Amino acid sequence: MAGSDFVNTRTEGNLLIVEMNRPEKMNALHPPANKQLGEVFDEFAANKDLWVAIITGAGDRAFSAGNDLRYQAEGGEMFPVPSGFGGLTNRYDLNKPVIAAVNGVAMGGGFEIALACDLIIASENARFALPEPRVGLAALAGGLHRLPRQIGLKQAMGMILTGRHVPAEEGQALGFVNEVVPQADLMDTAKRWAGLIMECSPMSIRASKQAVMGGLDVANFEEAFKTRFPAIVDMLKSDDFVEGPRAFAEKRKPNWKGE
Repeated sequence: MAGSDFVNTRTEGNLLIVEMNRPEKMNALHPPANKQLGEVFDEFAANKDLWVAIITGAGDRAFSAGNDLRYQAEGGEMFPVPSGFGGLTNRYDLNKPVIAAVNGVAMGGGFEIALACDLIIASENARFALPEPRVGLAALAGGLHRLPRQIGLKQAMGMILTGRHVPAEEGQALGFVNEVVPQADLMDTAKRWAGLIMECSPMSIRASKQAVMGGLDVANFEEAFKTRFPAIVDMLKSDDFVEGPRAFAEKRKPNWKGE
């Protein structure tokens, strides 16, 4: 893996793997780490050869324990990162899919990073919570809004108002986890999901994600249905839009260009 102080990355073809790298802090993040993660996802968004990303945590104990409260309490410099916690929670224009491979604790901001991803694959020892009220804070990196939208109001309030820990299997039953696997199988499973996505046209994937996320902002179904999202326009003009039907007619695997 290529590395900076707090983040490791590697590419496997069109896949980017991002590892939060503060295992001694259970991958709790402070502003310098968030800034580096933001830069990584800026590059991911801009690189036409990268189609899908997986984000995980270093070590086998934690995806991310959230905000580094000790750093804050000891007077560490706090500065805003435009793209938000983990470089993802304030990022609203990323049409490429991101998968969270949750390898242990995902608490507070760590859970909010996972909720900002498109899929969550969890190891059997994963635990999720928004425990901020227990330390006089609130989940202000999107968790208070994403969780109710993803699992419904009553179940979300049951987590938010108690700060309780939710194991991976319950997370799947609630609907915010896609699959639960043994920890040894976590990354292979996340890569399998990424591979299934990369079998599809990246132009179609981006159009689909933008339409889904943008459509959720529109209460009226007809209005959402009739909206021509930019990624859909790009898909309709792309080489992939021609290649897909041609490959199907010729009974061969399509050669996606992503443009």
